[in-house]
Amino acid sequence: MKRRTFITTATGVAASTVFPQFAIGKPGKSANSKLNIAFIGSGGWIAQQPYNQGCSEENLVAFCDVDRNLSAANMKNWQTTQPFFDDFRVMLDKMHKEIDAVVVSTPDHTHFAATLAAMERGIHVYTQKPLVHNIWQCRTLVKAKERYKVVTQMGNQGHAGDGIRQSVEAVRAGVIGNVSQVFCSNGGPELGGDHFANPTTMPPPSSPVPAGLAWDLWLGPAAKRDFYADYLPKKWRAFWDFGLGMLGDFGCHTFDTPVWALDLDPPTVVECLQREKSLDGVIPAGSHLRFHFPAKGDRGRVTLDWFDGPQDWTKVGRIDQYGAEHAAHLGRACWLVGSKGMLGCGTHAGVPLILPDDVREGWKTNPPAPTIARVAGGPFREWLRAIKGEGPEPGSNFDYAARLTEIILLGVLAQRFNTRIEWDAKAGRITNHLELNAFVKEPVREGWSSGEDL
Repeated sequence: MKRRTFITTATGVAASTVFPQFAIGKPGKSANSKLNIAFIGSGGWIAQQPYNQGCSEENLVAFCDVDRNLSAANMKNWQTTQPFFDDFRVMLDKMHKEIDAVVVSTPDHTHFAATLAAMERGIHVYTQKPLVHNIWQCRTLVKAKERYKVVTQMGNQGHAGDGIRQSVEAVRAGVIGNVSQVFCSNGGPELGGDHFANPTTMPPPSSPVPAGLAWDLWLGPAAKRDFYADYLPKKWRAFWDFGLGMLGDFGCHTFDTPVWALDLDPPTVVECLQREKSLDGVIPAGSHLRFHFPAKGDRGRVTLDWFDGPQDWTKVGRIDQYGAEHAAHLGRACWLVGSKGMLGCGTHAGVPLILPDDVREGWKTNPPAPTIARVAGGPFREWLRAIKGEGPEPGSNFDYAARLTEIILLGVLAQRFNTRIEWDAKAGRITNHLELNAFVKEPVREGWSSGEDL
């Protein structure tokens, strides 16, 4: 394994902290301490984020994507002549000694395979949300992080913002009192839109494989099947085998504030209270889930309700208690309801809104002292600084990101099967529907299994 620096400093305000420096001593390493970065998933807008937010300031040494046509525009705009691969396994086998860090921006079902393959070679990794596609993969990446001592980050970018820090500090300081309820929502999958498909039959009709697409590599660990035109470039999210629906797509953003502020561990129960019909294997057009979190420390039990689709979720519980004058604010994606007031934030966290007015004004006049270190430049620069030893471990490192993602994945299972899930977190098993444990660790195609020894 190559020399790597792993930062163990906890996230917090520590002005006197001295961070170890990045180990540069590798063949071909530039004298100016730039990192050698590779992209797994270099096509489309999702790859533009890391390029534009810090990675372009480093050495970009390799690119990988199963769709050469989708990647062509980025390769042209970035004016790169570096090697291009369609199989990340080949890229890592050939170039791992030259790669310090990799950004994984593939569809959800291949996150785990690409991420673990990089970690096994001592390569630091940034993986887009959701971290993985099933709970066993979450827990395996936590073990891999410990074994391989690499710097990790999940791409729920709001976690690096000032707004979520203000929210977490306010909740922990008791500004809104004891929190027992959380409400989160998204407008719905908008089937037929840019991100979600609405096939008329399942399996969907076959289509010719486009030129430049390595379809078998795109499937990766998923079972073989014919190509369907609406899978790409984004609508794979509507199919459980590849994506995790609206909850998986946005939950890692929207749940971030309550999970962090309330230090939520995986729930003991998740129940699907309402679900629109859908074809087998396709996400529903709407749902209402309720997560039950046990008491922890000084905090009591918490319920978290998730809504997606065409529902007036502001009428549930205490969300509408402050009257019509606040109606414009009630559409915020997340509300934490406490004994003294409420705190609302957006889909990607952001600056909090506190109600009622007197509690908000008191918070503005006498805000809690900052207790969480602020991040300069966003999540990619946070990750790059940690690799170089110039900052603490990223906030959405895999220890935190796996816990957040496991919560989301339990909701996904309850939604997918329209049922109540009772979860034994210690054992990592569903206790009331034993047959659903087959989805806690999903089968993979021959040649794609990994992580069994962790």
